[in-house]
Amino acid sequence: MSMPGARSFSKGRISRAAFAGFAVSLISLALVAGGYTALMAGLLPEMAAFRTFRAGVELSFIAFAISLMGWRYTRHAPGRKMAVVGIAISLLILAPMSPLIVKAFSVPPIHDIATDTDNPPLFDALLAQRAQSPNISDYGGEALAAMQKAAYPDIAPLHLPIAPQEAFLRAQKLVESRGWTVAAADAAAGRIEATSITKMMRFKDDVVIRITQSGEGSIVDMRSVSRLGKSDVGVNAERIRAFLKELAGA
Repeated sequence: MSMPGARSFSKGRISRAAFAGFAVSLISLALVAGGYTALMAGLLPEMAAFRTFRAGVELSFIAFAISLMGWRYTRHAPGRKMAVVGIAISLLILAPMSPLIVKAFSVPPIHDIATDTDNPPLFDALLAQRAQSPNISDYGGEALAAMQKAAYPDIAPLHLPIAPQEAFLRAQKLVESRGWTVAAADAAAGRIEATSITKMMRFKDDVVIRITQSGEGSIVDMRSVSRLGKSDVGVNAERIRAFLKELAGA
């Protein structure tokens, strides 16, 4: 017993599904390559380039499904080969993106993480640059804080048994060692603002570090905010977690 529609898919040497899947896979590849190139080279505004790239990734899911259908219901060699190429192109896009896609479904859709959600460190030197980005600098308030605490309950201020001046120097050295672009470093105010650029997509995430005195020691607060994208896929929390761990062990 054949599947409904199987006969129509197997007509001709190249089925409509195999051809459609192949064509859509080429379009998705073009969007991904074009969006990524535009993002790296600054050929388009960041949001436009990112949306082009994301559209290509999303379209590759459709291309994979159609190509798989074409392969399943095409009995002639040319059609099956075309379907296989469509599947291969789709997987070429989806394979490197799959860890991020899976991670995106496991974390809340937020991009602003702070150790102190009641009084988060504020940006100053980076305000002008952030004003040109899609994500605003204002903190999201109680709703954002609740989502962060549920997803990342370990993100908290770091208490150090050293004077604020020494804590500042340690933090500044660590920021520089990570290759972040420093926008401001004020030892008297105990504030550092810097920008971190992600490796794969070259996204810019801004960081502000605040160091205050607590008795004979100091408290280090940190905030990391993406300029682009509704969800950071957990990157900002990981950045704060790794930075404070290394700072505590310095």
